[in-house]
Amino acid sequence: DLDAIGYPIAEVSADGTFVCSKPADTGGKVSVGTVCEQMVYEIGDPQAYIVPDVVCDFSQVQVREQAPGEVHVSGARGLPAPDTYKVCTTYADGFRGGLMMPFIGLDAADKARTYAHTSIARAQNILRQANAADFIETSIEIIGDDAHYGDASSNPGSREVVMKLAARHPDARGIGVLLKEVTGLALATPPGLTSFAGGRPKPSPVIRLFSFLVPKSEVSITVDVDGDSTVLPAEHGSAFDPSCLDRPTDPASADTGASTRDVPLISLAWARSGDKGDKANIGVIARKAEYLPYIAQALTAGAVAGRFAHFLEQPGNANAVERFFLPGSNAFNYLLHDALGGGGVASLRADPQAKAYAQILLDHPVAVPATLAAQL
Repeated sequence: DLDAIGYPIAEVSADGTFVCSKPADTGGKVSVGTVCEQMVYEIGDPQAYIVPDVVCDFSQVQVREQAPGEVHVSGARGLPAPDTYKVCTTYADGFRGGLMMPFIGLDAADKARTYAHTSIARAQNILRQANAADFIETSIEIIGDDAHYGDASSNPGSREVVMKLAARHPDARGIGVLLKEVTGLALATPPGLTSFAGGRPKPSPVIRLFSFLVPKSEVSITVDVDGDSTVLPAEHGSAFDPSCLDRPTDPASADTGASTRDVPLISLAWARSGDKGDKANIGVIARKAEYLPYIAQALTAGAVAGRFAHFLEQPGNANAVERFFLPGSNAFNYLLHDALGGGGVASLRADPQAKAYAQILLDHPVAVPATLAAQL
């Protein structure tokens, strides 16, 4: 009943625990799964979620259903306020532009791919003739041809695909050349190309995000109320060193027995993904505690890095993916570094904010005992 979805309500107690529910007779769902998914959404280290007034530790949070549509949450821990503020700043980095075009019929993916490469080549010819710079970056993704699955693609060969073509250039006019060529070429080739929205897209500026920590002692605070300014003393906080955290021990190794079967991760877990700048996170929560060892064994940091190698800037880097364990909620959080092509409006990808990464991971094979597979 998503057409009548209810907004969640959190009733917070003095000890920091809370009950999450929603108004009666509304749609949607408040459950262990949905609340856990929200907790792991767009986080990095679950033991070191840094905000100005506290360092949050989600690793021991326990989520349990106390009644239908009511979930009790406890175990969150707050470390002292850090001695830093987080600063998010942006800067201009050229221009980007792109568009999406459907292709229908036999060999649709091949036609779309050829069309995209031809459009870029034609635009590059014009740029060379004008003694202008080449594109800084180009991106071609054929949606419907498992473009987001990399080596895990099943290569369905769909007769209906959408070509997504985008590029980045130092000058808005360079992007304009590409957009002109790709729309002009549509009048000549190929069969099966169609469109819905009319008009040629326009170049847009690339705005990159840069985040860092600045000592609180270096920031002056002034509160202005209707022209009456008050200078407040500088805050200090406590120095925070994540290397000193007591990390939870990983789950015990899985005993799969002599006979095993591969099942998709979705049979064993919920998952949700999101972004932090150019980093992606995927939170994976076991549906039952007894599933956790099998998930831990199959979804190592290396396995996840392999699954998303086509998105990682440095797929061979051992630190490209970090895995964090949240024993309280039987969950893992995977942090993928440099995985979004710049992220946000700086990215040329169809999924610049990792919204689909969890969905890509949910069909990853997990070996379980044949007896358990039969019950799923």
